[in-house]
Amino acid sequence: MASLRWLTPRRRSATARSVLAGEASAEAARKSSQELEGAAPADEAAEAPEFPVVGDERAAAFFDLDNTVMQGAAIFHFGRGLYKRRFFESRELAKFAWQQTWFRLAGVEDPEHMQDVRESALSIVKGHRVAELMSIGEEIYDEYMAERIWPGTRALAQAHLDAGQRVWLVTAAPVETATIIARRLGLTGALGTVAESVDGIYTGRLVGEPLHGPAKAEAVRALAVAESLDLARCAAYSDSHNDIPMLSLVGHPYAINPDAKLRKHARERDWRLRDYRTGRKAAKVGIPAAAGVGALAGGTAAAIALHRRRH
Repeated sequence: MASLRWLTPRRRSATARSVLAGEASAEAARKSSQELEGAAPADEAAEAPEFPVVGDERAAAFFDLDNTVMQGAAIFHFGRGLYKRRFFESRELAKFAWQQTWFRLAGVEDPEHMQDVRESALSIVKGHRVAELMSIGEEIYDEYMAERIWPGTRALAQAHLDAGQRVWLVTAAPVETATIIARRLGLTGALGTVAESVDGIYTGRLVGEPLHGPAKAEAVRALAVAESLDLARCAAYSDSHNDIPMLSLVGHPYAINPDAKLRKHARERDWRLRDYRTGRKAAKVGIPAAAGVGALAGGTAAAIALHRRRH
């Protein structure tokens, strides 16, 4: 790895590029949700919590993906699948592996770290057809992602669906990958980083910037306007303090498997917390082991069966 500069977090505020990335992601998400409307719903969750309110059509839920819905980062799993298909060399796989190891140990998304990963991914997919990567993404989901979905978080998403609300993934992962995951989980759609393509071929550039931090909030805001949602009645879920801008937009923020900074922020503001990690992992971040194990056991009862679909 050429640099470890991503080890030092930096604060960022919304910029014009953040707004551009958010609006582009919202538009892509709206288009993808129209395609997903005909998809079969996922299996029902066990027992819906007191919230959400049934029948509130102006409410929706927004879920971060990495380490909130899925263990690890989607882009890393996608990279493993591409390596298996000889899209790049072993040296680049080693970089992906190290970055994934850091992510799992730290449990935190660092903006510069994640941007390094996405720049690597962009160089890998440049010149390839969008349709080709979508088809491969379906296979990679089955190989590396399906078994890493947190059952507890999945049950929360299903509760919103059962209440008649729309549920969106909001992630810095490529919007194509996020859309595949949303479809497999029976969700409404996905907001994700939009990679530029011309005539169906990736150029190796982004539209705006990665959908991270403030850009996620801008995407949610843009989608809420387009879909006539009342953000005060909406919910958002994330594990990372980087998503505080998104969580702060809604009336019902949840900290899921939170990092230390988000946990502190959530407690100060009386936000709801959930942890679905194992007791050992939970202990590392200062959570009583029983809480982590209990939550995981409860979530497992609401696990869904993920069936392989080929398109």
